[in-house]
Amino acid sequence: MRLQVLGTAAGGGVPQWNCACPGCSGARAHPGRRRRHASLAVQLDDGAYVVNATPDIAEQIESCAWLRPGPGPRESPLKGVILTDAELDHTIGLLRLREADALEVRSTPVVRDALRPFAELLRPYLQLTWADAATIPVSGKRPRYAAGSPEATGWVSALRLGPLVYAPAMGVWPDELDEAFRQAACVIVDGTFWDDEEPRSTGISARTATQMGHLPIEATMERLSKLPGRRLYTHLNNTNPLVDPAAEQHEVLADLGIEVAADGMVIDL
Repeated sequence: MRLQVLGTAAGGGVPQWNCACPGCSGARAHPGRRRRHASLAVQLDDGAYVVNATPDIAEQIESCAWLRPGPGPRESPLKGVILTDAELDHTIGLLRLREADALEVRSTPVVRDALRPFAELLRPYLQLTWADAATIPVSGKRPRYAAGSPEATGWVSALRLGPLVYAPAMGVWPDELDEAFRQAACVIVDGTFWDDEEPRSTGISARTATQMGHLPIEATMERLSKLPGRRLYTHLNNTNPLVDPAAEQHEVLADLGIEVAADGMVIDL
């Protein structure tokens, strides 16, 4: 499998446009620390896909040589988008793909239903088709815009893509996910917050990381270290100390054999 990491940041990216926290200020001063919204480019048996359509999707496609269009006009190798959830940070990029002639979107049924307004907006522009994705439910957290929707499984999922399991958001670690992790050659998982108190201690929320639907790294790293395959964290919030390459937390993870995914990283599986 051919895989390129297109982005590794949580909502807002690093730096976030309206934030001057140490992580964002550091990324402005040192452009090499900048991170785009979490996404992947994957080459599957039936074509090339991006996992999650972020606000950065046009720039992310340009950053991946094998996703760039050509040789003729309006010829693109991109077949579609695979979604882990219905959050705006992972779906708003669908609107930026309106120039496509056709696009396939894979998701759970509940995510598809939540995105019906997007489908209606895109109807005059392109042929949009929907298919199911191979997923494992990891949270029932609904996007804010869907707060009135019924509770259901499948709001947030881990994706099984051949030898890869990708779970940029994890509210729980169910047994089914554990089994998938153990069978995978590579797992890329939720690293939004370092510890449970981070949202409150940095002043971005009155809730803990777990209450926001994200298992913190401190709660998952020991368990992750016992998996047989390659293990990486992604979806870093701008408050996460890991956005600073000099942070001591990098050594903690390195000692456990765990990596922090970087924008542009290529992984051959």
